[in-house]
Amino acid sequence: MSDKEDMATDGNLNVTLTLRLLMHGKEVGSIIGKKGETVKKMREESGARINISEGSSPERIVTITGPTESIFRAFSMIAQKFEEDITAAMTNSSVTSKPPVTLRLVFPGSQCGSLIGKGGSKIKEIRETTGAQVQVAGDMLPDSTERAVTISGTPQAITQCVRHICSVMLESPPKGATIPYRPKAMPIPGAHAVLAPQHSAQAFALPGQYAFAHQDLTKLHQLAMQHIPLPSLGQSNPTFPGLDASAPTSSQELAIPNDFIGCIIGRQGSKINEIRQVSGAHIKIASATDGSAVRQVTITGSPASISVAQYLINARLSSTLTGLGVL
Repeated sequence: MSDKEDMATDGNLNVTLTLRLLMHGKEVGSIIGKKGETVKKMREESGARINISEGSSPERIVTITGPTESIFRAFSMIAQKFEEDITAAMTNSSVTSKPPVTLRLVFPGSQCGSLIGKGGSKIKEIRETTGAQVQVAGDMLPDSTERAVTISGTPQAITQCVRHICSVMLESPPKGATIPYRPKAMPIPGAHAVLAPQHSAQAFALPGQYAFAHQDLTKLHQLAMQHIPLPSLGQSNPTFPGLDASAPTSSQELAIPNDFIGCIIGRQGSKINEIRQVSGAHIKIASATDGSAVRQVTITGSPASISVAQYLINARLSSTLTGLGVL
């Protein structure tokens, strides 16, 4: 461990940092609390400045600024609040294993290589040291030079993980100018509830030429909610324009709680096969590992294929959770 990492991990490094979190509306409401009491308490007890972006977007940016120890305290309080929300939501639910707490941070893309490390060595070390799952999105967030970094685990593991990430970011400052991600208002019926730990707005505004009209996404959502064969996007006359099978491929990982993997797979694999067919993406679900509450799902394909696959997986999760009364 380097001197800087030692200092950040031990709490002796008193520099001022700013971290940005991406949250959807339900999470933001939980952080603000009744009449703003929760966020006021977090500000007072952590000593960090916590600002929440305005707007009617399904997503909001939460900015946390302060000395490193104040930031870690703020993260600990936010993770603890989300843990309480999950416990409360499960009280009247048949779900047996508790989903992990998930936070999505936003970092300049130029810093993400240092976080991943050579051959993935750094991110592997952070996962093993803290016990948290860490995923770095393969694509930039729309109209920005930032990428989403998703952390999931217990509140303690998440706070430890943020310490390690801060150390890496201090050692590798961003290169060049950063264009910050700003969520856009996208009023799509039924698409606001997102559970899977990933950047949900990818499904709403795909980068570059990969853009669906609102009615296309609404149609996709309706198809995902119905038990009918879905049209293939990989055909010569696709239902949804803009998907180019020859586009460069990349991979995206999701962590899906064990209790919800069945709704993604469907009876005899029917649902996962439909999602593969519609998106044109290759989707691999890892085997269950002992002691893990989540299953890794790897989606490979063009940026648009990955986004459609993520969107359809989210739609299935949202439908299931709504049925359980969790959302």
